[in-house]
Amino acid sequence: MNQKDTPSTCDNQLGVCGLDPEQPFNKRHKPIELYTFIDPLCADCWAFEPMLKKLQVEYGSYFRIRTLVAGRLQAWNVCKNTTKGLTAKKQVIASVWEESATKTGMSCDGDVLLEHEWHSPYLASVAIKAAELQGPQLGARFLRKMREALFLNKQNITEQNVIIDCAEKAGLDVTEFKNDLSSKTASKALQHDIKTTNEMGVDIVPTFVFFNANVEDDGIKVTGHYPYHVYVQIIEDMLGFKPTPAKPSTLEEFLIRFELVATIEVSVVFNISEEEAEKRLKALMLQQKVESVPVKYGIFWRYLK
Repeated sequence: MNQKDTPSTCDNQLGVCGLDPEQPFNKRHKPIELYTFIDPLCADCWAFEPMLKKLQVEYGSYFRIRTLVAGRLQAWNVCKNTTKGLTAKKQVIASVWEESATKTGMSCDGDVLLEHEWHSPYLASVAIKAAELQGPQLGARFLRKMREALFLNKQNITEQNVIIDCAEKAGLDVTEFKNDLSSKTASKALQHDIKTTNEMGVDIVPTFVFFNANVEDDGIKVTGHYPYHVYVQIIEDMLGFKPTPAKPSTLEEFLIRFELVATIEVSVVFNISEEEAEKRLKALMLQQKVESVPVKYGIFWRYLK
């Protein structure tokens, strides 16, 4: 699988949209591209957030992220109607979510699947592409807000009013977003993502494909979750030298950057135990810099601006 680059937020050949959320377009000179294949209803994709944050914090200067919605996957058909068979299927998926939450520390409440009348995830998927039209950073913020709405707040992200609320919380131009939501541009971007998913043989999410600066070289595809050092080793192999991790940020700087984080995200990024992470977060809470947000599994922490 080869890559091509393009001076726009969407690659019409590969169907890749959503460039690096950390730097302006004209300052991107990063030697590695990381294609992340996700689905908005995927609990395992949500569970990967701590690891991805650690990679961004430590080695974000070496790679840029492109988010692709892998729309041909099974999750597309999970909630199309409310037949008895499908209700049983949703119960199974809800149980998988609960198991994922207990194993990974990234809370996701499976009851949301049983408490709502669900529609096709298409609208949630195309909304990710619509948000990216306002810039990759806002696109990434929108995806995070949508995941928080689904996994933490038990909101149905296949409903337009929930999606609009996520857009507001992400700081999008809501009028522009509403127009883009039904636009051919966003729909075409999603179809490009699906085409790329098929061409790269991605049938499980999350899947990550690393590309280096040489467009003729094949990418390295990694499916599912692996220990952190595996991803670092891939980056090193693609660079041809051992990369230097960025200078560690303070916990407060981390919270300012990401706004709402789980205890496990702090634990993973700062390489400390969850007990130590909670201790440090509670210290900031006493200083009235953060507030705790209890969820079904664990605690999230919101930075108070």
